[in-house]
Amino acid sequence: MAVIAKAHEKPITLKPEDEIKDPYILEFLGLKDEYSESQLEEALIKHLEHFLLELGIGFTFVARQKRITLEGSHYRLDLLLYHRILRCLVAIDLKIGEFTHADAGQMNLYVNYLKDRETLPEENDPIGLILCADKKKTVVEYALGGMSNRIFASKYKLQLPDPEVLKAEIEHEKQRLIEMKIISEEEKDK
Repeated sequence: MAVIAKAHEKPITLKPEDEIKDPYILEFLGLKDEYSESQLEEALIKHLEHFLLELGIGFTFVARQKRITLEGSHYRLDLLLYHRILRCLVAIDLKIGEFTHADAGQMNLYVNYLKDRETLPEENDPIGLILCADKKKTVVEYALGGMSNRIFASKYKLQLPDPEVLKAEIEHEKQRLIEMKIISEEEKDK
């Protein structure tokens, strides 16, 4: 958890779950119906500034295809970022299909490795983000439930939803901000 506040404000405690969105809109990538994970990654790197802005405040780029070697086996983490406010590494694994339980295990391996070998003493434990084209809520809950690591599965969309869906998502986000006491009821309608 990270605590942030300006001198005249009361501190706000941020948790990883407050910083991870669902879904992410990646319309700026210009990808069409069929693409590979490597094409998705290449497009994200090409549009890195837009991608970091879509992720939210505080994300910085660290590495692409981060090589992890364990007992002679090599693994590649798609993207490694750092979150300045949370003060932790953020591992991102890209999936062009639906989230599976195997994705959770793979990310858990990455996060455990980062925690053991890459995290500096003053940093918080790393978090993992599985960015997938689709997911089933129950599969995500069972696959990620009970893990000691903070791992999230978020969908991405390559185009904005229709205006009514977007309006409902905005109202939901405003309510979430009110519950977190980031904005007041009065500020909600501004």
